[in-house]
Amino acid sequence: MTFVESFLGELEREAVTTRKMLALVPLAKFNWQPHTKSMTLIRLATHIAELPEWVNMVLHTTELDFSNNPYTPEVINSTEELLAYFERSLENGRKALQEATDADLWPEWILRNGEEIYSSSSKKDFIRISLSQLIHHRAQLGVYLRLLDIPIPGSYGPSADDQTM
Repeated sequence: MTFVESFLGELEREAVTTRKMLALVPLAKFNWQPHTKSMTLIRLATHIAELPEWVNMVLHTTELDFSNNPYTPEVINSTEELLAYFERSLENGRKALQEATDADLWPEWILRNGEEIYSSSSKKDFIRISLSQLIHHRAQLGVYLRLLDIPIPGSYGPSADDQTM
C-alpha cells in the first residue's frame, strides 16, 4: 500500500465519524463557547469541515503564509451548510490524493506567518498533521456537544451515549 492509498483510506474512514458529529451541531448554539479562550461552536465546526481541504492545499502549494493569506473562515448559516461545506472540502482533499503519487509527498511544505515559521516538513508529514488535526478538533467538538447535553456517536467504537440507547 502506498502512502497516498493509506491517506485516502484514512480520510474516508474519518469522514464517516466527522459527518455524524457535524450533523449534530445545533443552529441555536452556533455562538456558544465553553470558555472565553475557546472557539465558538460554529468556528470549531467550520474548522473541522475545512480540514480535508488542507490536503488539497498542501499537495498543490509549497507553503501557507498567513501574512499573505489572512484567514477568513467560511460563513456558515445552518447545519446543512456546514455539512455541504464539509462535503466540498472532503471531495477536494479526496481528488487531490487520487491524483497524487507518493513522489508528490516528499517536497518540503512550510506553514508560516511572515518570517515566523510554525512548521517545516515534508508534504507527507503535513498531510498527516492535517488528518491528526481533524481527529483532534473532532474530539474537541465531542466535548462541546457533551457539555451541551447532546448525545454523541462513537468514533472508534460505541460512545457512552450509544451504550445507553
